[in-house]
Amino acid sequence: MICKIKKNNSIEEKLKILYNIQLIDSRIDEIKKFKENVPMEMNIIKIELDNIKNNLNNINTDIIYTKKHIEKKNENIKKSEILIKKYENKKNNIKNNKDLYSIDKEIDYQKLEIQLFRKKIKELSVKIREKKNILDKMESMMEDKKKHISYKKEELNNILYKNNKEEKILCKHISLLHKKIDDRLLQSYKKIRNRMKNGIAVSPVERGAPLGSYLSITPQKYSELMQRKKILIDEHSGRILIDSELAKEEKKKSIVFKYKIKNK
Repeated sequence: MICKIKKNNSIEEKLKILYNIQLIDSRIDEIKKFKENVPMEMNIIKIELDNIKNNLNNINTDIIYTKKHIEKKNENIKKSEILIKKYENKKNNIKNNKDLYSIDKEIDYQKLEIQLFRKKIKELSVKIREKKNILDKMESMMEDKKKHISYKKEELNNILYKNNKEEKILCKHISLLHKKIDDRLLQSYKKIRNRMKNGIAVSPVERGAPLGSYLSITPQKYSELMQRKKILIDEHSGRILIDSELAKEEKKKSIVFKYKIKNK
């Protein structure tokens, strides 16, 4: 937390305020990004569940179709058995060897058909058992997925609640910080921040280079930075520079840091 500071404060105090504003803005960015990602994350889970449901429906449809196929084969067996009986009865009234041979051929053919039908029924029954095993596993998966969705929703809603509460506190605090710094410097900070993809306008310098940059600042600029007597802009990235020691001190004192520790 920063104590009350007048707008004609020192460069070091201005850097402290700017860095605290940056920390809060970055945290608010994180909260907003999380909010944006929540519907997407829930949609992915819903798509996974829908895919499982579709697969279940397809398997059920396949089982129903296979059962109908078995019923058809059983009907064919009955028809063949009826034909065999018919041919057997017909044999009793036939004395011609040629006709008798022909009927026996028909009877043999129908018996062979019955064997083939029964073999096919056996294969289809195995297929149904396999499908039912898959079905049981997928139904278990779907129940697990439903539980996961329920848990995930509760978890996300809890995080959203905490984030909304935190965001209100941060927005209130940042508005107070805005009043403690001159408008020109604040507007410069906002312009720089708007130009940056990650929204980082104030960058700590570590090992001679601004955080996130591979390009080192000059030794002279680093010396000026450590003196904390002027606002320095990195010529490569365009960011406002702050030395890492001051940044670490302010981060430990910042409301963002304190709120995260409180909510762990």
